[in-house]
Amino acid sequence: MFIDQAKIQVIAGDGGNGCLAFRREKFVPRGGPSGGDGGKGGDVYIECSDRVNTLVHFQYKRIFKAQRGRHGEGDKRHGKDGFDITILVPPGTQVYKEPEHVLLHDFSTPGERIRVAVGGRGGRGNARFATSTNQAPRYTEKGGEGEQAELSLSLKLIADVGLVGFPNVGKSTLISRISSAKPKIADYPFTTLEPHLGVVKLDDFRSFVVADIPGLIEGAHEGHGLGDRFLKHIERTKVLVHLVDVSQQERNPLSDYKAIVKELGLFNEMLLERKQLVVASKIDALVDRRKLSSLKAMCTRRRLPFLAISAVTGEGIRELIYTLDKMLR
Repeated sequence: MFIDQAKIQVIAGDGGNGCLAFRREKFVPRGGPSGGDGGKGGDVYIECSDRVNTLVHFQYKRIFKAQRGRHGEGDKRHGKDGFDITILVPPGTQVYKEPEHVLLHDFSTPGERIRVAVGGRGGRGNARFATSTNQAPRYTEKGGEGEQAELSLSLKLIADVGLVGFPNVGKSTLISRISSAKPKIADYPFTTLEPHLGVVKLDDFRSFVVADIPGLIEGAHEGHGLGDRFLKHIERTKVLVHLVDVSQQERNPLSDYKAIVKELGLFNEMLLERKQLVVASKIDALVDRRKLSSLKAMCTRRRLPFLAISAVTGEGIRELIYTLDKMLR
């Protein structure tokens, strides 16, 4: 299950209370104050880790609470500090503080770590209040409360190349052909209902990551067909591959391409500044070659790189891989 949004509550530990105590020894009839300080409450951290790749674990646990500090004890013994807790999120996760929806951090590299809730300080014991004029203080300090916060998490996949296009244009077939990713493939629209990542290896030293997002429809930027949920996963990509099906008699490849470009621009204008590669797919089932020619002519006019492929027969696949590698480098 691919989950890319979650809401959680984080609660840092309260500090332990200071202790009220006096020395009670056989040969010290009037022992001084000996109450120790309380321990500090545990903090809550969020850490980026490549051991997780979705936010699905937050569907089952939404409240994260650190340990409180132990109370101080006699003989000036300090209470034990509470244990910190660390919440793991995958690379590409953005953490927002609610209800203000303020971005706290955008995690991109494993090992990044931030503190999102600070534990309460420990209260002082009565030994800390002894003075020359008040040698037997009978008051202490309570521990401070730990911070609490409501957080929302949003995951955006980190990939080099993003595949975009209408449903059933061959994106899943393509990513399964060029990488080890195994998305569901069928001959009907909306087969892909969640994003997939595939690693394309050219040799031992060169590789890149491709993101296959579910097919887009007109109005995707407004959430039609969950388009706004899917489009965010290509915001980090360096190259966009427009897959256009030229085998369908009832569809116009030029109109399909322009419709997808329009949705990208309405969702985020910065996407239109990405490097783009237009790919005519399913040429093994091509009936009307004029559709292929018109799409190629449009790309020539706009100075857009163009390729024609068949993910089924393998035609043009090798050239596509090396073209993408060149564009990335």
